This record gives sequence, structure tokens and C-alpha cells, in this order.
Amino acid sequence: MTKSLNRRKFLRGSALAGAGALATPAIAQNDGVTLKMQAAWGGGIFLENAQSYVNRVNEMSGGALTIDLLPVNSVVKTSQMQDAVHRGVLDAAHYVPAYWYSKSKAASLFGTGPCFGWSSQEVLGWVHYGGGQELFDELMASLGLNVVSFFNSPMPAQPLGWFKEEITDASQMSGLKYRTVGLAADVLLEMGMSVVQLPGGEIQPAMKSGLIDAAEFNNPTSDRDFGMQDVSKHYHLASFHQSQEFFECTFNKQKYDSLAPELQAILKYASEAENSNFYWHNTKRYADDLTTLRDEQGVNVYRTPDSVMAEQLKAWDIVIDRISAEDAFFAKVVDSQKAYAENVMNYLNLNQPDYKLAYKHYFG
Repeated sequence: MTKSLNRRKFLRGSALAGAGALATPAIAQNDGVTLKMQAAWGGGIFLENAQSYVNRVNEMSGGALTIDLLPVNSVVKTSQMQDAVHRGVLDAAHYVPAYWYSKSKAASLFGTGPCFGWSSQEVLGWVHYGGGQELFDELMASLGLNVVSFFNSPMPAQPLGWFKEEITDASQMSGLKYRTVGLAADVLLEMGMSVVQLPGGEIQPAMKSGLIDAAEFNNPTSDRDFGMQDVSKHYHLASFHQSQEFFECTFNKQKYDSLAPELQAILKYASEAENSNFYWHNTKRYADDLTTLRDEQGVNVYRTPDSVMAEQLKAWDIVIDRISAEDAFFAKVVDSQKAYAENVMNYLNLNQPDYKLAYKHYFG
């Protein structure tokens, strides 16, 4: 009798275990969820970057989660993307906070804010380990936005851009009609420029027609793709107007919350993995395209004078103080960033050797 009872218990336990084993893959597969993500990019290297993130998610999920990437304006205009994700018209978006900062100037602090002696690498460190993500989530809650965002892809500092002549003094910039976005617009207005905010694809035609006198977008590869070398031969690298930007991957919160925890983790950790891939991939492409612009397409490449960048920092001080006096949350984010930058950059500045010294030693 004891043997019979034990056999029945074993069979019953085996049946339960078997049922659990069968149920687990069905949960993990989550019926093959597909998310529609629109990018702010119609082509070029940034759309490649967005696709790289998407590929990581799709490969890591094993078919349980698929992101379908759509190029710019596929469903809504770039200026409407955040609202579309909020409402569920889109499941996700790939863009930068500077594209929706009109809702809150604090948004520009997440990638296109003032430089406190740090690069995009350290700003992303602040996001992950200095309270930045929590402050961003607080901002989303205050705006009533139904989204969850991850940040990735530390961009090198953006060039000052394309001009009709070499800029050797900040006074030459006064009165110029110049294209930029985000808080950089406020900064350059303080420097006497007339700022026009245009989507990337409209920059080259605007400069060609004379609507603007000078412009920046982001990097040598994108600038070359836009054909900026056909409307200007004076290209200035280095600037503090947007010196630490990165991408935002944002998801509809209800859609995100409906995913299994392991799929949520894939969205998050694929974003972190894309940090390294972006930097390795893009810096090589930027370097190659800068060489092509200079050596094959007749572009004069300059480093922006320190005197011009010093004036940018003074303009940033005015903008930060003015907005902080008007917006307590903006001031709260700035204080958090300054505390992180002062601490981390103190170590890095003391520890890092002068890499330019080594470069000049070997390459002149």
C-alpha cells in the first residue's frame, strides 16, 4: 500500500512539473509581442544606430519580443512622437530629449545641457548612478506622460558647425542666422546670434537658399550625408553648445508594464550594450568622413578657438541662472549634475594623462 501511495504521489508530482514545464515557454514567448518604434531619422548613421539597438533586442528575445523600426514621419511628425508614444499611437520612439524640450526646458538637461567639465560618458554615468534616471522619471510624472525611457549612445561633442568664413572671434557670430535645437538656442541667442530651429533634413537647403547663414547638426558623417560641404567650405569642430548628447529610447508605459520581466530587462540591457557599440562604431565613421571632407571635398577644417568657447560658457551661465530662478525643478537637476560632475571629474582630471601629448609625440 505504501508503494502504491508513493507511486501516485510521484505521478501527480510529475504531472504538475510537466504542466509547469509546458507553461513556462508560453509565458516567455509572450505570444510574440511586436512593438512599433518610430525613429526621428530618415536614414544615415543615426537610423543605423537605432536599428542596431533594435537588432540587439530582437536577437536577445528569441522571438518573444520584436521591435519593428519605422523611419522618420512614418506615423507622426518628429515633434509629435512623444505624444504618440504617450497615447499609444506608437509603442516606442528613438530620438533625443531636445526634440520635445518645449514641454519643459529641464528636458534639455538630459543630453543637451551645460558642460560642467564632463562628456556624454559621464552624463550617462549620472543618469545611471547619480540620480539622473530618478529625476527624469520625476519629470515624466510631473508632465503626466505615460512613458518609460532608457538612455544610450554617448555622442562626441557636436561641432560648432558650418560657416561662410573662418570664425576666429566670437564677434563674428553676432547677427548670424544659425540652426540649432534645445537649450543651445538660448545660449547662442545670448551670444547675439539669430537662431532658427530646423529638422536635420532641412538644414542644407536652408543654408543653400540663404534662410540661414550657419548651421550645426551633429557629426561629420551626418553633415557629409546632408551635403553640407556643397554649401560651405568652413567647418568648425569643438563647441560647448551641445557637448554631451545621447539618444532616448522611450516606450509607452502600459505596453512596457504588460511585458514579462525578462523582456523588460532585455529592453533595458540592450540599451546599455548599445552604449559601447555606438561609441566604437560612430567614432571610426566620423573620423573617416572628416578625412574625406578635408582631403577629397575641399573643406577647411578648424578647431573652434578657445575664446569663442569661453564666451559660450559665459552665455551658459546666464541661461542657467535665468531658468533656475524660474523653474525649481530645473535648478534641482542642475544642482544634482554639478555635484556629480565635481566629484567624478575631480578624479578623472587628476588621473587621466594628457592624451594629446602622447598623440603629438607619435603623430606630430
